[in-house]
Formats: sequence, structure tokens, C-alpha cells
Amino acid sequence: MNIGLGKKIIKSLGRIVCLLILVAGILGITYSLWSPGMTITDGRHDLKSNGLWISHGWLGHGIWFKRYEKDAADFHDPQKIADLKAELTEHHMVDVYPHLCPCESGGRIDRVNDEQTQRFLDVFEGMRVMPWVGGVLGNHCHPEDAVWRQRFIDSIVQLLNRHPRLAGIHINIEPLPSGNPDFLVLLEELCSALPRDKLLSIAAYPPPTIWHRCDEVHWEEAYFRAVAQRCDQMVVMMYDTALTYPKLYTNLMKQWTVEVIEWSDDTQVLLGLPAYEDAGVGYHDPAVENLEHALKGIHAGLASFNTLPMGNDSGQVASSSEQLFSSLNRSGNQQTFASFAILCALAVKGVALAAPFTADMLRV
Repeated sequence: MNIGLGKKIIKSLGRIVCLLILVAGILGITYSLWSPGMTITDGRHDLKSNGLWISHGWLGHGIWFKRYEKDAADFHDPQKIADLKAELTEHHMVDVYPHLCPCESGGRIDRVNDEQTQRFLDVFEGMRVMPWVGGVLGNHCHPEDAVWRQRFIDSIVQLLNRHPRLAGIHINIEPLPSGNPDFLVLLEELCSALPRDKLLSIAAYPPPTIWHRCDEVHWEEAYFRAVAQRCDQMVVMMYDTALTYPKLYTNLMKQWTVEVIEWSDDTQVLLGLPAYEDAGVGYHDPAVENLEHALKGIHAGLASFNTLPMGNDSGQVASSSEQLFSSLNRSGNQQTFASFAILCALAVKGVALAAPFTADMLRV
């Protein structure tokens, strides 16, 4: 009797295994046939108004060079500044974000080299230069503290008054949980204090997703809209999802593209793309999160609109690395990547350009 029972159990287990293999096979075939993205190379989504996050050295004070053992000549050489401007102009860059993070824990933003800043602005006449400031929440940044907020705002205003050709300021605080009321207060106070005609740009977080349950780096719709109402530009960081399947990431980019454009109303939107290779970390797989997969999703998202959502000047943005540009050159498909700024955009740590920059131009 035990032998008969054992045979029945083995037979049942065999059926279950076969069923699981069949289901896995169906899922595998479905995934291989699934095409959530679109490849577009005719530039229809490129409004030729892109941007770039660039390294600290372009404006940074001498203390920064000593601290990180950098050579100021790599950034202060007038020819290198001119070369950078030429590259950005060739790829339709409009907005430039020189890194000035992190701020002091007391609130003051990092210092700039005033002479170098003037030299940089001379060359970058016609582009909007907005220093990129902020830091780590709870470490450098304490928006819940009224004294910290005032020092942070005062130092920004002082910088903009000292260098009136700067177009505005770009705020990046990480992480920043959805619903944080102190950040909204900071934006309101900063908006009121900024000199006239200066822009307030925010490094924003993408909508929640079942694929990445991390509340600190996703904003619910109500909060996203609340931030959009308090700034001029939102650069949405659409990467670091920890996904391990390329098509899932492409599909997520498609969904996010539609959501952030709809949620931003009339505020300018920039779609932040993964253009870096933090290999070996849990939050990013460069074989999954890369420009090719991101662009396919964004193109598909934009194609879902009957007409391009021009009202909010949406655009794309990416994060940088030397490997990004070498991979673009290897791809041979320069047209796709040269027109990566899918609407009218700005910021990136390293844009999808057809020609390579040196690592020092981009690396923070």
C-alpha cells in the first residue's frame, strides 16, 4: 500500500514538474516575442533643447581640487572650456548643470571659484547654466530645520547675485520620501527668495512601481504634482530600479514617460536616463538599465500621445560615464543616440551624445 501511495505521489510530482516546465516555456516564448519599446531614429522626438550635468571642477573652488587631488588645468584651460561648449552646441544642449554638491551640514552650498565661474559664463553665453546643489538627506540636508533652510537659501541667493548670468539653481536631495512636507516648505521659501527671472530646477523621483518597492525614491502622484507646482523644471531620475530583465525596464520607462508628463502639468519635464555603469551594485544592472533600453521605452511612451506634449517642454536627461560614450561609438547607431533628448530637455550626468567626452568633463 505504501508502495502504491509512493508511486502516486511520484506521478503527481512528475505532472507538476511537467506543468511548471510548460508554464515556464510559455512565459519564455511570450517574453521573447514581447516588444514593449520602439526604435525611432528619425529625430521626431528631438526638440533640440538638451542639457548636461557636468563635473564639480568646472566651477569648483580650489579646496575641491586639493581634497580630491584633481588638476585644475583640466577644467580652467580656456581651450577645454571652449571644446566643451562646442560639443554641447553640436548636440543641441541648452541647459548645463555644474556640480556643487554636497552642501555643508549647516546649510551653506559649496564655494565656487569666482574667476573661473566668470570665465565659464563668458564661454557659455547663450546657454543656461544652473549650479547643481544639495546632498544627502539627514546628512548634508536638513529641510525640516528652519535655520538650515535659511542658510541654504541665503547662500544660493548670494551666489546668484554675485554671478547674475547664472540662469538659476538645480536642487538634488537624496533620498527624499514621497510626502515630505519640509521639502515643499523649502521650495516655497526658495521660490520667494530667488532673484527675479531665476529658474528653480528639481531632481525629481519617478512614480511608484511594483517592480521597485522603495518609498524613499518614488513620489506618489499628489506629491509629484505638489513639487511641480513649486518649481520651474523637474528632472525625473528614471533609473536605479534594481530590475534584472531589459524588457521590464523598457516597459517601465514607457509607463513612467506617460505618467510624469501627465503629472507635471505645465512644468518643464526632463526624463533622466541611465548612462553610467555602476556594476556590482544591487540597485543598477548596466546590462539592463542603459540608454538603448531606456530610449526604446521613452519613444514608445511618447508615441502613445496623439501629438507631442509640447506644453511642458518635456525632455530627456541621462547620467554619465566614460563607458557610456565608448558604448555609443561601438553601437554605430549615432542617429538614435544623438537625438536621445526626446522632447525639449536639459540635465544629465552624461548625455547620450554621438561623440565622446573625456571622463574628467563629466565625472563628479
